[in-house]
Amino acid sequence: MIIRPETAGDAGAVRSVLLAAFGGDDEAALVELLRDQGDVVIALVAEVGDGIVGHVMFSRLTVRTDAEVLDAVALAPLAVLPEFARRGIGSALVREGLRLLRERGEAIVIVVGDPPYYARFGFSTERARPLRSGYSGPAFMALGLTAGALDGVAGDVKYPRAFDSLG
Repeated sequence: MIIRPETAGDAGAVRSVLLAAFGGDDEAALVELLRDQGDVVIALVAEVGDGIVGHVMFSRLTVRTDAEVLDAVALAPLAVLPEFARRGIGSALVREGLRLLRERGEAIVIVVGDPPYYARFGFSTERARPLRSGYSGPAFMALGLTAGALDGVAGDVKYPRAFDSLG
Protein backbone atom coordinates (compact mmCIF):
# COMPACT_ATOMS: atom_id res chain seq x y z
CA MET A 1 0.00 0.00 0.00
CA ILE A 2 1.16 3.50 -0.86
CA ILE A 3 -0.21 6.64 0.79
CA ARG A 4 0.35 9.78 -1.26
CA PRO A 5 -1.13 13.24 -1.84
CA GLU A 6 -4.20 13.37 -4.02
CA THR A 7 -3.65 14.78 -7.51
CA ALA A 8 -6.13 16.33 -9.93
CA GLY A 9 -6.02 13.13 -11.98
CA ASP A 10 -7.33 11.14 -9.00
CA ALA A 11 -10.74 12.86 -8.89
CA GLY A 12 -12.66 10.11 -10.72
CA ALA A 13 -11.15 7.28 -8.68
CA VAL A 14 -11.71 9.21 -5.43
CA ARG A 15 -15.35 9.76 -6.38
CA SER A 16 -15.73 6.01 -7.00
CA VAL A 17 -14.24 5.21 -3.58
CA LEU A 18 -16.58 7.67 -1.86
CA LEU A 19 -19.66 6.37 -3.68
CA ALA A 20 -18.81 2.75 -2.83
CA ALA A 21 -17.91 3.47 0.80
CA PHE A 22 -20.93 5.63 1.61
CA GLY A 23 -23.53 4.27 -0.79
CA GLY A 24 -24.61 7.76 -1.83
CA ASP A 25 -23.44 10.99 -3.40
CA ASP A 26 -23.26 13.36 -0.38
CA GLU A 27 -19.61 12.77 0.53
CA ALA A 28 -18.45 12.81 -3.10
CA ALA A 29 -20.24 16.13 -3.60
CA LEU A 30 -18.70 17.45 -0.38
CA VAL A 31 -15.18 16.60 -1.55
CA GLU A 32 -15.78 18.27 -4.92
CA LEU A 33 -17.13 21.42 -3.27
CA LEU A 34 -14.23 21.59 -0.80
CA ARG A 35 -11.80 21.36 -3.72
CA ASP A 36 -13.70 23.95 -5.77
CA GLN A 37 -13.98 26.39 -2.86
CA GLY A 38 -10.28 26.13 -1.95
CA ASP A 39 -10.84 24.77 1.56
CA VAL A 40 -8.66 21.64 1.30
CA VAL A 41 -5.68 21.56 3.65
CA ILE A 42 -4.57 17.99 2.88
CA ALA A 43 -6.08 15.22 0.74
CA LEU A 44 -4.47 11.80 0.60
CA VAL A 45 -5.14 8.60 -1.30
CA ALA A 46 -4.21 5.00 -0.59
CA GLU A 47 -3.13 2.90 -3.55
CA VAL A 48 -2.99 -0.87 -3.73
CA GLY A 49 -1.60 -2.19 -6.98
CA ASP A 50 -2.73 0.17 -9.72
CA GLY A 51 -5.85 1.42 -8.00
CA ILE A 52 -6.96 3.94 -5.41
CA VAL A 53 -8.70 2.12 -2.57
CA GLY A 54 -8.92 4.84 0.09
CA HIS A 55 -9.14 8.60 0.57
CA VAL A 56 -9.07 11.13 3.39
CA MET A 57 -9.59 14.88 3.30
CA PHE A 58 -8.72 17.54 5.84
CA SER A 59 -10.27 20.98 5.28
CA ARG A 60 -9.99 24.39 6.90
CA LEU A 61 -12.42 25.42 9.60
CA THR A 62 -12.33 28.01 12.35
CA VAL A 63 -13.13 28.19 16.04
CA ARG A 64 -14.46 31.56 17.20
CA THR A 65 -13.74 32.10 20.90
CA ASP A 66 -14.56 35.17 22.98
CA ALA A 67 -11.01 36.44 22.38
CA GLU A 68 -10.00 35.31 18.89
CA VAL A 69 -10.64 33.22 15.80
CA LEU A 70 -8.47 30.10 15.66
CA ASP A 71 -7.63 28.15 12.54
CA ALA A 72 -8.44 24.46 12.84
CA VAL A 73 -8.94 21.49 10.53
CA ALA A 74 -11.86 19.15 9.87
CA LEU A 75 -11.20 15.50 9.11
CA ALA A 76 -13.94 14.52 6.66
CA PRO A 77 -14.54 12.36 4.86
CA LEU A 78 -12.51 9.19 5.32
CA ALA A 79 -13.38 6.39 2.91
CA VAL A 80 -12.06 2.95 1.96
CA LEU A 81 -13.49 0.65 -0.68
CA PRO A 82 -15.64 -1.93 1.13
CA GLU A 83 -13.59 -4.86 -0.21
CA PHE A 84 -10.46 -3.30 1.37
CA ALA A 85 -12.06 -2.44 4.73
CA ARG A 86 -10.55 -3.63 8.01
CA ARG A 87 -7.03 -3.87 6.60
CA GLY A 88 -5.62 -0.75 8.28
CA ILE A 89 -5.95 1.47 5.21
CA GLY A 90 -8.19 4.04 6.89
CA SER A 91 -5.93 4.14 9.94
CA ALA A 92 -2.86 4.62 7.75
CA LEU A 93 -4.56 7.51 5.94
CA VAL A 94 -5.54 9.21 9.21
CA ARG A 95 -2.10 8.74 10.78
CA GLU A 96 -0.30 10.13 7.73
CA GLY A 97 -2.69 13.06 7.53
CA LEU A 98 -2.20 13.90 11.21
CA ARG A 99 1.58 13.62 10.79
CA LEU A 100 1.51 16.05 7.86
CA LEU A 101 -0.75 18.45 9.76
CA ARG A 102 1.68 18.48 12.70
CA GLU A 103 4.53 19.09 10.27
CA ARG A 104 2.64 22.08 8.85
CA GLY A 105 2.05 23.56 12.29
CA GLU A 106 -1.67 22.88 12.55
CA ALA A 107 -2.87 22.65 16.15
CA ILE A 108 -6.53 21.51 16.27
CA VAL A 109 -8.41 18.82 14.33
CA ILE A 110 -12.13 18.09 14.63
CA VAL A 111 -13.96 15.00 13.43
CA VAL A 112 -17.51 13.69 13.52
CA GLY A 113 -17.36 9.92 13.56
CA ASP A 114 -17.27 6.68 15.49
CA PRO A 115 -15.78 7.47 18.94
CA PRO A 116 -14.05 4.09 19.48
CA TYR A 117 -12.44 4.30 16.02
CA TYR A 118 -11.19 7.88 16.30
CA ALA A 119 -10.14 7.60 19.96
CA ARG A 120 -7.22 5.42 18.82
CA PHE A 121 -5.73 8.55 17.18
CA GLY A 122 -6.27 10.69 20.28
CA PHE A 123 -9.61 12.30 19.37
CA SER A 124 -11.81 12.97 22.38
CA THR A 125 -15.46 13.82 22.88
CA GLU A 126 -14.47 15.41 26.20
CA ARG A 127 -12.05 17.84 24.51
CA ALA A 128 -14.82 18.82 22.06
CA ARG A 129 -17.44 19.59 24.74
CA PRO A 130 -16.55 23.31 25.02
CA LEU A 131 -16.93 23.64 21.24
CA ARG A 132 -20.32 24.37 19.68
CA SER A 133 -21.32 23.17 16.24
CA GLY A 134 -24.31 21.92 14.31
CA TYR A 135 -22.52 18.56 14.59
CA SER A 136 -22.15 18.64 18.39
CA GLY A 137 -23.09 15.41 20.10
CA PRO A 138 -21.59 12.04 21.00
CA ALA A 139 -19.73 11.70 17.68
CA PHE A 140 -18.20 15.22 17.77
CA MET A 141 -14.53 14.94 18.77
CA ALA A 142 -11.43 17.11 18.92
CA LEU A 143 -7.69 16.49 18.93
CA GLY A 144 -4.91 18.86 19.88
CA LEU A 145 -1.85 18.29 17.72
CA THR A 146 0.38 20.37 19.96
CA ALA A 147 0.64 20.44 23.75
CA GLY A 148 -2.11 22.61 25.21
CA ALA A 149 -3.70 23.38 21.83
CA LEU A 150 -7.21 22.88 23.23
CA ASP A 151 -6.59 24.14 26.76
CA GLY A 152 -9.22 26.74 27.56
CA VAL A 153 -10.56 26.75 24.00
CA ALA A 154 -14.33 27.22 23.94
CA GLY A 155 -16.39 28.66 21.14
CA ASP A 156 -18.23 28.19 17.89
CA VAL A 157 -16.86 25.90 15.18
CA LYS A 158 -17.44 27.21 11.67
CA TYR A 159 -17.18 24.59 8.93
CA PRO A 160 -16.53 25.51 5.29
CA ARG A 161 -19.66 26.36 3.26
CA ALA A 162 -19.38 23.02 1.44
CA PHE A 163 -20.63 21.26 4.59
CA ASP A 164 -23.93 23.12 4.24
CA SER A 165 -24.67 20.79 1.33
CA LEU A 166 -24.86 17.76 3.63
CA GLY A 167 -28.36 16.62 4.58
